Amino acid sequence: MEEYSITVVGIGNAYRSDDGIGLYVAKQIESLALSGVRVVEGIGDGFALIDAWADSDHTFVIDCASSGAPPGTTYHFDALCESIPSNLFSGLSTHSISVNEVIELARVLERLPRGLIVYGIEGKSFSAGIDLTPEVRQGANKIIERIVVDIDSLTRHKVTGGDNA
Repeated sequence: MEEYSITVVGIGNAYRSDDGIGLYVAKQIESLALSGVRVVEGIGDGFALIDAWADSDHTFVIDCASSGAPPGTTYHFDALCESIPSNLFSGLSTHSISVNEVIELARVLERLPRGLIVYGIEGKSFSAGIDLTPEVRQGANKIIERIVVDIDSLTRHKVTGGDNA
């Protein structure tokens, strides 16, 4: 394992328009080739999330939300400190179990990473296709910027003031 491992997990279906927004964010982060950052995408089974973050110190999970809020609305949750509303990721999910249900299962099994941030981006279109709507892409770009800042902060803390183990 690298000195400080960070995993970015993009969830979604690239062929259902905005449902692929988690994958879009993951690909953008991957293209930055950040040191100590592993990107995982294409998880279709919610249970695979637990395996995706198994060797990670800190994990970011990004998924499309469907709560009825305006498209492009972004959500941020520190999943270790707060619960995720049950209706946020469940409406049009193609996953066998929702993100919040996986997190609660991992909590019971004591298999959460040391840090777990969940981002949601409110979708607009879930029809067949690979195009993202402009509002949703704009929300995703805000999330990408925030994740990059968070990763920089985490890795800088680890190098300058974190554990020396």
